[in-house]
Amino acid sequence: MAIKQYSLAKDGARQLAPGFRVREFRCRDGSDTVLVDEGLVVLLQCIREHFGKAVVITSGYRTAEHNAKVGGAKSSQHLLGRAADIQVADTPVEDVAAYAESLMPAWGGVGRYPVKTGRAKGWVHVDTRANKSRWTG
Repeated sequence: MAIKQYSLAKDGARQLAPGFRVREFRCRDGSDTVLVDEGLVVLLQCIREHFGKAVVITSGYRTAEHNAKVGGAKSSQHLLGRAADIQVADTPVEDVAAYAESLMPAWGGVGRYPVKTGRAKGWVHVDTRANKSRWTG
């Protein structure tokens, strides 16, 4: 699968999968370029279908400037369009992460960011890196 480049202005409404449009992967800094890994879209659609609920992408593609501003890792998969931070309504972080791991047993990144003091909502980071990486943040 390939990483595709889109224009938010021209392609924002383009449907990438039944549950996802290009604009959902946009950088929150307002830039026009949106990079999206086709494999990430497939992964997210599988998660959506499994839980039968919308998957909200809170952070998708990030420009280098925005990634630095939000404290992202210097080699973040978000920079490549290969990562998404997601929430599934009324579904615990642990359940979403466990299912994501079942889809990528020997590859991909899965990070758990549970609700805690100073964090009102939890989320799960998923990415399509070649090697396996798991963590809790």
